[in-house]
Amino acid sequence: VYISLDELLPTAEEFGEHHLAIGGLIAGMITMAVSLLLFI
Repeated sequence: VYISLDELLPTAEEFGEHHLAIGGLIAGMITMAVSLLLFI
């Protein structure tokens, strides 16, 4: 999963905050999953 997410964010490498962008994407996915579980 990490490799596919790594390839989806080529613009993050231009700004130099590559790991921060990956972490933000994963944190966003976790946030959406938790909110879905709360509403069900």
